[in-house]
Order: sequence, then structure tokens, then C-alpha cells
Amino acid sequence: QVQLVESGGGLVQAGGSLRLSCAASGRTISSYAMGWFRQAPGKERESVAVISWSGVDTYYADSVKGRFIISRDNAKNTVFLQMISLKTEDTAVYYCAAVQSWGTVLGADEYRYWGQGTQVTVSS
Repeated sequence: QVQLVESGGGLVQAGGSLRLSCAASGRTISSYAMGWFRQAPGKERESVAVISWSGVDTYYADSVKGRFIISRDNAKNTVFLQMISLKTEDTAVYYCAAVQSWGTVLGADEYRYWGQGTQVTVSS
């Protein structure tokens, strides 16, 4: 079992920045693909960014390319999402997810472990 705990969310003005962290416990995530997903009120969950076990391969949703960066520190069992130039449409609950894989996993349905989420609210 892998437990995931997100942190770093909060209220920020448009144009601001936040850094989300996802701390894993239970198992080392060095062989896990990791992803950040988000869900806004009344909308479906969407993929934001995913990263392979090594950190070499990443994928970003078009809506966040150039503004968000996903990274990982396997030694610290932690994954990060650096968000800059935040927009009001980025407001959502952000979830961290993990699945054991040697590749990059894009689909949310493929992820096995999920955190409880952290709220990100961007005001205009």
C-alpha cells in the first residue's frame, strides 16, 4: 500500500505561484509513475501533469504547459508540482496519484493510489 498526502494548496491571486507537494509513505515510489490531477466544481477530473519513475519523461495538459512543472525526489519519496502564472481557471482540488510502472502513465483510471487532495483557489 502507498499512502499519499498532498500539501501546499491555498488561496492565491491570479498571476501568483504555488508549489504543491505529495509525500508518499508505505513503499518507496522509485518504481512508480506519478501524476497530478485536478477537479473543479461541476467538472470532471482532468490530468494536469504526469512523470515517469525516473523523472525523465513528463507530460502536461495543454492548459498548463509552460506554467506548471512536475518533478520528483525519489530519495525523499516526494513529488512536486510547481505552478506559476496561476489563472482563475486553475481553481480546483488537486490530487496526487501513483501507479507502479516503468513508463509514463497518462490515464487517471490507471492510477491505483490517490491522495485526499489539496484545494487551490485562484482569485481574480
